[in-house]
Amino acid sequence: MAANVEIYTWSTCPFCIRAKALLSKKGAAFTEYCIDGDEAARAKMAQRSQGRRSLPQVFINDQHVGGCDDLHALNAQGQLDALLTQ
Repeated sequence: MAANVEIYTWSTCPFCIRAKALLSKKGAAFTEYCIDGDEAARAKMAQRSQGRRSLPQVFINDQHVGGCDDLHALNAQGQLDALLTQ
């Protein structure tokens, strides 16, 4: 069963683009919340991510996994595939 993956992004953010590319490479379907200039959506994201306001922010099965660097680190450690198939 595929994981529920959500990602908060800004349309021109290079880190957001990299994170989405990694998820796509892994074949993961994800829901993208592009929050360009939407402070209410950013506040909701920050609440879900324990105050982090940087983009992107990634959630897998409602678990906050962090931003682009965190996502790539999970992949490098061999842990991302397991999360994506939970």
